[in-house]
Amino acid sequence: MFTPDNAFSGFSVNDIAVAQKFYIEKLGLNVTENEMGFLNLHLASGATVLVYNKPNHTPASYTVLNFQVDDVDAAVNDLISRGVTMEMYEGMPQSDTGVMHGNGPDIAWFTDPAGNVFSVLAG
Repeated sequence: MFTPDNAFSGFSVNDIAVAQKFYIEKLGLNVTENEMGFLNLHLASGATVLVYNKPNHTPASYTVLNFQVDDVDAAVNDLISRGVTMEMYEGMPQSDTGVMHGNGPDIAWFTDPAGNVFSVLAG
């Protein structure tokens, strides 16, 4: 019987090993590999996100994962110090580090090695 109790989200990458290294070393996520060789990202909220290999992967044209933080500027500076490059979008009022202030919650974007868009935003 269908129930929404155990729903989870997922997205694809083109190289599981490269993605796993990025999620662990750059983002500090708790990552496990499941029996099919896919990744499970275990978030502090208790949610699990499935990451699967797709040979003809095309990066999502939208943000696939958002990380809520108390201080976006501090989180961005921390990510930059870990070697993460923040995205700069033409026409968006972003700071030099990529943070957009004043148009809703503070937010900044970055991509994983497969080109999927992630964000840190004020929460």
